[in-house]
Amino acid sequence: MPKSRGVYVISDCRNREANDLLDVTGEILDAGISLFQFRDKNSEYEIKKLLAKKLQVLCKRYKTPFIINDDVKLAKEISADGVHLGRHDMSIDKARNILGKKIIGVSCYNDLEHAISVERLGADYVTFGSFFNSPSKPNAKKVEVELLAKSKSRLKIPIVAIGGITPENGKQLVESKVDFLAVISGIYQSENVRDSIKIYKKLFH
Repeated sequence: MPKSRGVYVISDCRNREANDLLDVTGEILDAGISLFQFRDKNSEYEIKKLLAKKLQVLCKRYKTPFIINDDVKLAKEISADGVHLGRHDMSIDKARNILGKKIIGVSCYNDLEHAISVERLGADYVTFGSFFNSPSKPNAKKVEVELLAKSKSRLKIPIVAIGGITPENGKQLVESKVDFLAVISGIYQSENVRDSIKIYKKLFH
């Protein structure tokens, strides 16, 4: 895991051609981010693997940790830097047995006790959210910002906030000492991804 706080970008593969995704992601990585997660819920495995490999090459070029969403098999097969697990994905202990010392992040939604549990099981970071209305996850349950302060007092591993985060509403999350802001639409749907990333990064300084 990166030692400094920052921006954690998650790919937006909706209605986007592979070459376009690669071009935009290259700009994002060149602007400088802390972590990158490949999230593709719709493609068949072999297509997803091909795109993942291309994105992985970009991440290596910019020395950015490359995380795979949900798919432990794919993370193992291409030797990704880690995997992110949701509520219905593989258990963290099974994932750890397969991936060894790779990064494992876990979605904890609004459940601090679950976060404490997965930290004990060896999670490298946890994610809470959705904090705001999110175009990527419109039906996600909302989480109160106060959860971050409670979490910081009880967890030692990094905390990631996700869900509808903009430079305007992200400030209060950073002030609550969150370690990373996870952003999808706020960057991929912006007119200028470089400028958007600069604005998000300024929140941490």
